[in-house]
This record gives sequence, structure tokens and C-alpha cells, in this order.
Amino acid sequence: MEIYINDDLTLRTITLEDAEAVFACTDASRKHLKEWLPWLDYTKEVADTIAYIEGCIKGHEANNSLSLVILFKNEIVGIAGFNNIHPTNKIGTIGYWLNEGAQGHGIMTKTVKALLQYAFETLHLHKVEIRVAVGNEKSSAIPERLGFIKEGTLRAAEWLYDHYVDHVVYGMLLSEWQQQK
Repeated sequence: MEIYINDDLTLRTITLEDAEAVFACTDASRKHLKEWLPWLDYTKEVADTIAYIEGCIKGHEANNSLSLVILFKNEIVGIAGFNNIHPTNKIGTIGYWLNEGAQGHGIMTKTVKALLQYAFETLHLHKVEIRVAVGNEKSSAIPERLGFIKEGTLRAAEWLYDHYVDHVVYGMLLSEWQQQK
């Protein structure tokens, strides 16, 4: 599957052939990503990324997640997609990360906007959520910029290496997205 955003930006379903490029992208931004993402210590070699991608493929086949590589000027610069898709409740949870060198081009805002369109028009979801660690201002700016509603805070929602962080939950309903169009 591929989602064309513009001539420079495309999202594509992650494949095993992406393992080396995804690992290199991760490794190049390890220190930057580790500030807010808890899985960097478990991604030490390409084999770890292969295992991650195999899990992504299984989730996609089971229709309960969707992981996409972000291609900026034909280079993998991050991952975005739906960490969870709950078909019964018609709710999807978007997750994303971008390597440090690709920031500042509006890539993630455009990516999340494209994911919203896909969620509501193709997956026919009723609600999309994004959960962001309290204090992660760059990540919080994306749902805020796109008109998500700040719904609340989950206390001690994630273990981040040596401490728990709270998560702010942002949500957008289908009706709210339709009003923006």
C-alpha cells in the first residue's frame, strides 16, 4: 500500500526489504529518539529491526495495526501509522517518529494529516487518537496543529528507561474531521 502526499513525500507499507534502511535511520538518530521512545535499547542491530518489521507485517495481516515507512525524497526518514486499530470500536491510535535530520520540513504534520484521511475515508474509523508523553512539545504540536482535542492525561502510561511518563491523549472524531474539510 502507498499513500502519495506530494512529489517529495510518500508513505508505504513497511517490508522486510526496508530493514537495513530503517535500522540505519534509527541508529543515526538514536540519541535524539531515545529522549521520548522506549524501544531504542532493544534495537541494537538489523536483526532487531527485522523482528520489529515481522511484527508489523503480522499486525497488518490481522487488521489491527498498520506501519508505514515515511519516504522523503525517496529516502526512509521515519515510521508512522496505526499502532492499534480496534475494528469493533472503530478507533485507531496513530504513532510516529522521524529522524533528527528530517525535522523542520513539515513532514510529520503532512504525514499525520494523510493518515487521518486514510483512517476516516478508507478504514471508516469513528475516532483517531494520538498519545504523547507529557513534555514532548514537538510531538504534541502535531495533533494540536491538526485540530485534535486534548482529552486528558494518562498517569504513568509508559516506562521510559528509568522512569514513568504521563501521556496526553489527543482525539479526533470523524465529525470533527469532516468539519475541517
